[in-house]
Amino acid sequence: MLLFLQGKIVTATKITTHILIERQLVVYRRERSAVWQCRFSVDGVWQRTSTHERDFTLAKQRAHDILVESNVRKKMNVAPITRFFKDVAKNAVLRMSKELDQKQGKVIYKDYISIIHKYLIPFFGKYKIDSIDFKLLEQFGDWRTKRMLKAPKHSTLMNHNAALNRVFDEAMIRGYIVESNRPKLMTKGKKSERRVEFSVQEAKALKSNFDAWIAMGRADSQGIRALLRDYTSVLLDTGMRPGIETLELKWSQIEIKLYPLVTPTKEVDEEGDPVDHIDTRITAIIKIIKSKTGPRNAIGRAPTVHALDEIARRNYGLLLRSVIKEHPTDYIFRFREYLNDEELALDPHRKPELLKPTSFSKLFDSYLVEHDLLIDPITRKNRVLYSLRHTYATLALTHDNVSIHTLAKQMGTSVGMIERHYSHLDVVKAVHQLHGAESRQLIESTALVDEKYAYKPKERKKRKS
Repeated sequence: MLLFLQGKIVTATKITTHILIERQLVVYRRERSAVWQCRFSVDGVWQRTSTHERDFTLAKQRAHDILVESNVRKKMNVAPITRFFKDVAKNAVLRMSKELDQKQGKVIYKDYISIIHKYLIPFFGKYKIDSIDFKLLEQFGDWRTKRMLKAPKHSTLMNHNAALNRVFDEAMIRGYIVESNRPKLMTKGKKSERRVEFSVQEAKALKSNFDAWIAMGRADSQGIRALLRDYTSVLLDTGMRPGIETLELKWSQIEIKLYPLVTPTKEVDEEGDPVDHIDTRITAIIKIIKSKTGPRNAIGRAPTVHALDEIARRNYGLLLRSVIKEHPTDYIFRFREYLNDEELALDPHRKPELLKPTSFSKLFDSYLVEHDLLIDPITRKNRVLYSLRHTYATLALTHDNVSIHTLAKQMGTSVGMIERHYSHLDVVKAVHQLHGAESRQLIESTALVDEKYAYKPKERKKRKS
């Protein structure tokens, strides 16, 4: 209610608000609601809850009971008030969504939000947040396995537990649980299987056959095929994660630099001083912003710079440095829309758009099938785009002598994760450097590719007339 006092508007206590105990207990009724709410203070902290009563006399009695019960719970080291899991989870989602909107949250928050909606709320939603115990978590584990139709892997459990912890964090912030009744989460999931990599010879075939494959494609598919070639080259050269981490890169996140590598030689100059061999190496500093593990810088070598230059020439008709300067806010991994003669005839002034690829995984699978590279001959498992990241790590450890600490920084992962997934490799002898001379030379060399990886066109079924 608004009142005028000495020419000023002031707020008066609403007639639907009643102070039962000064600075301790208040009952009130919201607009368009017949149920009385209760606001009470325990140790100076105000809490809110519903009395679930429509009658004012009963509501006052219930409010006094709530205050007494809350003080007893406080003395027993239990949160004075609790909420249903679904309500706390929704607040946790709102908090993460807000942080994402403000560019302060992690990309993984999107996965947590999805997990909360798909798994956590459907199972825990009807329970009070402080009633979730080990027994209920075990029941959730059984329910989740049935819902997923398989036992979740360790990495899946880690993500589910992280999402659940976000909800418990929210409950603690709001005073709905205390540390003593916060459950401890277990992560005994199915061991993650190591993704299969490409051998050096296979990686060489992978890169060498792209140009012919692009040329044999239809006119409307050559643009996306060329982009897949460059995308593959960057993933194989940097170990970046396929998907958001790569597809969301903008030209402003690329910095091209020259790093001279000085190598001593046995030669001497006219004065008898030793002569060093200087190899100027072009390098792309990639400032990754959207990543599973937060922002980081990654190093791209000559293959990456070449791939980026190819994209710049196709999409803009400009050199790489010019595109970085003139189109900083554009996304990198895009291809020019193909316009046929009919479309141009209808609108001669229409300019092709830069399109985001939506089927890279399927296109990559097709390329691998046509070149006998899809199935790993040892494990009989299918290769996927993520196999390029695994190949990068394997070659960095076995051929380029990169230390696991440097590799972890480059790939945006932990040393522990590198050790777990690559324990079959000799990583102890590695030294710090990322130029990868040996593996680059092996893959980029112009020697003939094994004939078994040659293009094998599929037989097309004849259309019935």
